[in-house]
Amino acid sequence: MHRSASRRRVTRAAGAVASAALLFPLLAATPSATAARPEDSGSLQQQFTASAERQGVPRSVLLAVSYLQSRWDAHGGAPSVTGGYGPMHLTDAVTALAEAPHHSHGEEDARGDDARAPRTPAGAAAPAATTAPPTAEQLPARLRTLERAARVAGIPAEELRTSSAANIEGGAALLAAAQRESGRPLSADPADWYGAVARYSGADDTATASTYANDVYEVIRSGETRTTDSGQVVTLAADPDVAPATEQLASLGLRTADAGPTECPRTVACEWIPAPYEEFGDGDYGNHDKANRPVSQSIDYIVVHDTEASWDVTLRLVQDPTYVSWQYSLRSSDGHIAQHLPLKDVGWHAGNWFVNAKSVGLEHEGFLTSPDAWYTEAMYRTSARLVRYLAQRYDIPLDRRHILGHDTVPGTTTATIRGMHTDPGPYWDWAHYFQLLGRPITPSAGPRAGVVTIRPDYSANQPVYTGCVTAGEACAPHGSNAVRLHTAPSADAPLVKDVGLYPGGQDSTTGVNDTGARASTGQQFAVAERRGDWTAIWYLGQIAWFHNPKARPTAVNARALVLTPKEGATSVPVYGRAYPEASAYPAGVPVQAVSPLPYRLLAGQRYVVGDRTPGEYYFAPVFDTTGHTVVRGQEEYYEIQFGHRVAFVKAADVRVSQG
Repeated sequence: MHRSASRRRVTRAAGAVASAALLFPLLAATPSATAARPEDSGSLQQQFTASAERQGVPRSVLLAVSYLQSRWDAHGGAPSVTGGYGPMHLTDAVTALAEAPHHSHGEEDARGDDARAPRTPAGAAAPAATTAPPTAEQLPARLRTLERAARVAGIPAEELRTSSAANIEGGAALLAAAQRESGRPLSADPADWYGAVARYSGADDTATASTYANDVYEVIRSGETRTTDSGQVVTLAADPDVAPATEQLASLGLRTADAGPTECPRTVACEWIPAPYEEFGDGDYGNHDKANRPVSQSIDYIVVHDTEASWDVTLRLVQDPTYVSWQYSLRSSDGHIAQHLPLKDVGWHAGNWFVNAKSVGLEHEGFLTSPDAWYTEAMYRTSARLVRYLAQRYDIPLDRRHILGHDTVPGTTTATIRGMHTDPGPYWDWAHYFQLLGRPITPSAGPRAGVVTIRPDYSANQPVYTGCVTAGEACAPHGSNAVRLHTAPSADAPLVKDVGLYPGGQDSTTGVNDTGARASTGQQFAVAERRGDWTAIWYLGQIAWFHNPKARPTAVNARALVLTPKEGATSVPVYGRAYPEASAYPAGVPVQAVSPLPYRLLAGQRYVVGDRTPGEYYFAPVFDTTGHTVVRGQEEYYEIQFGHRVAFVKAADVRVSQG
C-alpha cells in the first residue's frame, strides 16, 4: 500500500479514544473520615504525617505509595503524562490532556531500509495531535481518581491539583476509602493494607496490581530518603520485617491479563497484545519483519522511546498492520507492559535498519515536548527490570552505547539525519534510570582522566529549551539530563555546529528537538582540554566545551577505550550503519551503499569505543520470508559515541587505546 494510504489508516486508528476494555470500576463515593482542610504549612514530611493520622492510614503506606507515584515531588502543579497531579498522582486526564501540547519531531522512515518503500514513523505527531480531548465519561477510572478524591476528602479539585497538602490528604482519603470498602478496618499495621494499595494502582488486572503493591511494600521494607523538587527532605524509615497480606488481592475482582507468549521478567506485569504481520497487496506489508534472532543476528541494543500518544492510541497503532511496530509498550500510570512482537522478530521503530535488526524497542507512554508531563516511578522501575532482563538474556552491556535513546540512533545517510526522531529527549532521567538498572553513574578514574561521563544533577540542571509549545518560546523550567556544548569555554560562546542537521553552516539552537549541541547523561566522551570550570570534549569532529564546575560538576571522570585515526591518516569517514562490503552480497541481494555521513573524524581526535562488529545487513524486503537472509562481511566496524548520536567507523581506519 502506498504511504499516503497508510497515513490515512493511521489517522483513523489514532482518532479513537480510551478503550472500554481498560475501564476500572469506580469505588463508591465514601465521605471522608474528617472534614479537616489541610493547608500548605509545615514541612512536606509533617503533611504526610498529619494526613495519615486524620485518614487512619499508616504513615509508611502513605509515604511509600506517594514515592512510587512521584518520588514525593509536586512538579509545580503540572500533571504527569497520564494526567496525574501532585505527590499522590491523583489523575484528572481531562484537564491535563486539554492543556498539554503533544507533538514530537522528525519525519524519519521508522524501518530505515533503502530496500523498500518508507514506512510511517513510530511516535509521529499525527496520532496525539489529531485526537480530540476525551470527555470524562470516555476515560477509564484510573485516569479520573482526582474527581473521586474531591468527593471522599471534601476538597475542591483545583486544590487537589495545586496544593501538595491537599493532594496528600486526597490520596490518603482514597486509600482509607479502599480499605473500608473491602470490609477491613483502618488498621495501624501496614501489612493489612495490601489490597487497598493494589486498588490504588488503578490497574484492572491482577498481575499489574500485585506488581505495584509489591513495589510499594519493597519501598516500605528498604526505606527511602530524598530531597524533593521543592527542596524538602522526606524520609521513610525502613521496616524490613513487614509481611503484607497478599491474599487480599483475590477479593478485588480484577481480570487475568493474557500473558500469551510474553518474554518478560517475573517481577513485572506483562500482557500479550500482538502486532499483525499482514500483506496488503502490491508488494506492501506490515508492520514488522519475521526473523530468527539471536541465531541469525545478535541483539546488541535496547532503544528507549516515548510514545507521543496516550496508552489507548498507542495500542491501536501497534495493532494497525499499515503502521509500524516495536517490541514493548509501557504504561505510565502503573508500569504495565504490553509485548507486541516476539524478540526474535524485527520491529520497525528506530529509523535505522541496521539498529532495528539488532535491537529491541521499548515505547514509554509520554510526550517529549511537555517537560512537566513527568514519568512515574512505577514506569521507570518496570522499564528498568525489563531492560535488565533483556540485557542479561542477550549479554547487552548496560551503558549508553547499548541502551540507546531514540534520539541517539544515527541517521542512515546524510539525507536522513534531519528527519531522525528526538525522543525521549532532554527530560528523561537517565541517571535515575541507570541507578534502577543497578549501574549508577559514578567516577571510575581520577581528576586527570582522559574520558568523562556526562552526569549533571538532574533536578538542579535546568538549561533553557525552546519550542515545547511555540517555536522560539522558552519551555517551562525543568530538570534535564543534558548539558549544552559551546565553541569556547563561555556561556556566551556560540553553540557547536552540526553540519548534518544544518548543512548551511548555521549554529545549533536551544530548541527542545535540536540535538546538535547536546551531551546527555551517561554518554562518554574523550577529553580534549580542561580550563577552570570548563571541560572540552571531542564531538562531531570538533572541540566542544561544557560547564563543569568543581562545586557542582556536570560530569564524572572515567576510564574507557578510545580510538583515533590510524597513523598517517588526516581524517576518516563516519557512518550511520555498519553494512558489509559489496563483495559480501550473494546473487539476488542488492548491494547496499556504504554511505559516509557528512562528518569527519580528524587526526588527533579521540572518541569512546563501543562494540566491534562485522558489517551486517538483514535482507527482508518482502512479506514472503523464504528469501530473507543475513549478509555478513569481512569488513569490521567500531561503534563510537561521536556526537549526541552514536556512529560507526571502519576498524581498518583507526587505532584503539586506553583513554
